[in-house]
Amino acid sequence: MRNFLRRAAIILIVFPVFALLLLTGDNRIVPPPRPPENVPHAVVALGDSTMSGEGAGNYTPDTDGPGGDWCHRAPQAMVQRIKLPDVTKIFNFACSGANSQAIRLDGQHPIEPSQAAQLGAIASTYRIDAVVVAVGANDDPEFGPLLTSCVDAIFATTKPGCGKKADPTWQNRVNAMVPKVVAALRDIRRVMIEHGYADSAYQLVLQSYAAPVAPDILRSLQNVSGCPLRTDDLHWVQDRAVPILNDGIRRAADQGGARFLDLSRAGVGHEACTGGQEWFTRLTLSLGDIQDKTRYTHALQQSFHPNAAGYTAFARCMSQFLTLTVRHAACVPDGHGDVQLALPAT
Repeated sequence: MRNFLRRAAIILIVFPVFALLLLTGDNRIVPPPRPPENVPHAVVALGDSTMSGEGAGNYTPDTDGPGGDWCHRAPQAMVQRIKLPDVTKIFNFACSGANSQAIRLDGQHPIEPSQAAQLGAIASTYRIDAVVVAVGANDDPEFGPLLTSCVDAIFATTKPGCGKKADPTWQNRVNAMVPKVVAALRDIRRVMIEHGYADSAYQLVLQSYAAPVAPDILRSLQNVSGCPLRTDDLHWVQDRAVPILNDGIRRAADQGGARFLDLSRAGVGHEACTGGQEWFTRLTLSLGDIQDKTRYTHALQQSFHPNAAGYTAFARCMSQFLTLTVRHAACVPDGHGDVQLALPAT
């Protein structure tokens, strides 16, 4: 009986191994996919207008209206200014107006495919060192339309400003945004895993938004020639809207497995209409667009976005962040008119 049991045990162990050998034919085990080697290293940008380069001008012709593509990708976008050792190729798949769904694998821009799918299309041809993402403001917060309502409010001084109207629901809108950004980040990671990239094989960074306006603007520009926003609304944008949005983006990064770069204070002293070196566009009206019936609805699209100087400054901070391993950091004024990377207190 004991010998019988011993033989049975041996059969139970050997048979699955034998079956596996039969299934693998000539005994070769296919290794899991790995990131490509001996190919150019690249950084990829995904997300919305603050990553595509909206506000910098000089957009690539294919993203400046043809066929309804208004992604407004600019050669002066932040990602184009990132400097990393070995990186020789930059891909910008971000699109002005995009929300989290535009990144998702099951999402699609009206003209372009999913941004995650576009990432997947190059992940085996290039060695992706970093994926930098800016998204969320066009989800439930609808930050762009909010600023438009702030502009409208300056002409209705007897009514509450945009801040007073938005504040009661602002936290809930940001909270509703968080899981959508998390889902987008998880789709990015899924694409990378499917192409052989472990989470440790590249960097995934989610950045937040810098405040484009501040209360200390020049009063001579607090009108349609510059920044037509009420002072109380300017305070609300700086003190409430951007900090709450920033906290939501940070939570999404933590839940979605991304590093987080806080840009909420990156433009302090350089906001639109503050004079000196401004890093953000003022109210910007494209006369060429407004005279063309196929383009006039986009005539104000560039308003209140970083400009080329702003993107260059933010890229210096992002480049430094990408050389480190800390999970969180912030871009803050350095006291000399520039921006520097601030690490969390230990």
